Amino acid sequence: MPYARKKQHRGDTHLKKGWRTKRRKKDLDEIDEDLKANTEKLLNQEVDFERPGAAQHYCIHCARYFINETALHSHFNTKVHKRRLKALELEPYSIEESERAASKGSYVAPQKRKIETITRENSNKKDTDAGPKAKAIKIDE
Repeated sequence: MPYARKKQHRGDTHLKKGWRTKRRKKDLDEIDEDLKANTEKLLNQEVDFERPGAAQHYCIHCARYFINETALHSHFNTKVHKRRLKALELEPYSIEESERAASKGSYVAPQKRKIETITRENSNKKDTDAGPKAKAIKIDE
């Protein structure tokens, strides 16, 4: 080739931030807060035509909307969902843990929890069985 080949995105450093934040989802600590407090609210959202499936089919663990119930249930069998459940088993990193790491307290190992997939049907059954405040997170001891 008589001319130097142009490298497509080699020097586009001003675009890097856009690439990193284009499809940014919730972090694990934000999802953990949703699992503790907003489970019912997120599962039973109002109809929003701006979201896929009118915001009626939502995976709390992955923070994703799906077009219909079939797509949501097929998502539960994917590697992406199973990896997210595995990542949510450990408690998220907290300010107290960072202080203990800086020698301002005694070290406590993070607890492992058992996380199960939460669906609209599961949450309704738990409400009838265990009262209005059924917990979706089980802690192994």
